[in-house]
Amino acid sequence: MHVLLRVLLFSGGLLGLNTACPQTPHTHQHGFAGAESWAKVFDDPDRDRWQKPHEVIMALKLAPDARVADIGAGTGYFATRLAHMTPGGRVYAVDLEPDMVTYLAERAQKEGLKNLVPVQARPDTPALPEKVDRALLVDTYHHISDRAAYFRRLRDSLSSNGQVAIIDFTVDAPTGPPKTDRISAGKVAEEMALAGYAQVAQHGFLPYQYFLVFQPRP
Repeated sequence: MHVLLRVLLFSGGLLGLNTACPQTPHTHQHGFAGAESWAKVFDDPDRDRWQKPHEVIMALKLAPDARVADIGAGTGYFATRLAHMTPGGRVYAVDLEPDMVTYLAERAQKEGLKNLVPVQARPDTPALPEKVDRALLVDTYHHISDRAAYFRRLRDSLSSNGQVAIIDFTVDAPTGPPKTDRISAGKVAEEMALAGYAQVAQHGFLPYQYFLVFQPRP
């Protein structure tokens, strides 16, 4: 999921660090045109060892018919897996980068994933077409500029029991974006509280990233 020359993803062109950006395991570059080339980075099988995608998805506790938004989906590293795990539901693969959205549509068709729906995001919103049960942001949170406004707006796209899962690199991780661009787990919790969310879970099985889960406060 990632893709931005200081771009954002959930992503679109040279956006500047103001939105959500696709999932990028080892680079903080933005401007992710050329999805075929980025796929070699984002979908590198070696990433599975530390990203632990199956464990991440199991921790989301998804119903088979869940509606899920993968914000900053990039080339579909998580989105395709989510689609396989929710055969009766729907997965919105959200990205700002038009080239990524096109790639996601082609990948969904090629892999026969009829429940995978690419979504062209805007810098200030993932532009989801319906309410979702889970919103997943992997290596995307630190690319969003006005995070308080973004996540307040996202609340309107969550179901009554909807949750937001945020995974991003820890400050001291040996891989990831420049340390000056990283945001600590504590800071994320503070900002999400200001946006009207309460932290309901924290998972510690990822070696380089924190994994926090939030739910809107009543």
